[in-house]
Amino acid sequence: MNAPDKIPFADQFALSREPFPASRKIYVPGSQASIQVPMREILLSNGERITVYDTSGPYSDPAAAIDVRTGLADVRGAWIESRGDTESYMGRQRAALDDGVKNEAQNNGTTIERIEALRAEAAGLQRTPRRARSGMNVSQMHYARKGIVTPEMEYVALRENGKREWMREYLGDPAREARLRGNPMGARIPEVFTPEFVRDEVARGRAIIPANIN
Repeated sequence: MNAPDKIPFADQFALSREPFPASRKIYVPGSQASIQVPMREILLSNGERITVYDTSGPYSDPAAAIDVRTGLADVRGAWIESRGDTESYMGRQRAALDDGVKNEAQNNGTTIERIEALRAEAAGLQRTPRRARSGMNVSQMHYARKGIVTPEMEYVALRENGKREWMREYLGDPAREARLRGNPMGARIPEVFTPEFVRDEVARGRAIIPANIN
């Protein structure tokens, strides 16, 4: 059997938002205010600071306003909207089965009322789906092959630079690098990643940015 939680749920939630020891969450700004790349700054025992990936999401940011009834912030919505090549559309009609009810008509009024109340509470979580406009291609590879640098590509470049800083300064080992170099398949990895480098690698098919518009 599962042992009961020793810490109340609210306290567990508060603990999950505490920073990791000797570190803090920071954001690397991009060329526009909407590009904020989360990183983790770590204080080393010698007093130096390094930055590494932070994939913990907004829940580890003590300054973030977290409300499970409204969901996470829409990071890419403005980027997608500004390109003007997508449109909103109505998804399929909601069915009783979506809420775990086999046949809504067969349930008593209390059950139906409870489901409607839950739907109302979750209204902030609903997203209107998007699709490409007729004749449009909305993949990152398509933009890259047209020579367009998207905010998504800039985001990738900023994030990768943080990790390369750590690899270069603290894990640099010529013998190790020689063993792991492998076949670069024609790629020339720069000392500093630029959005243009990311664009070119995506255009060549050597890098993939999973960025569905929904």
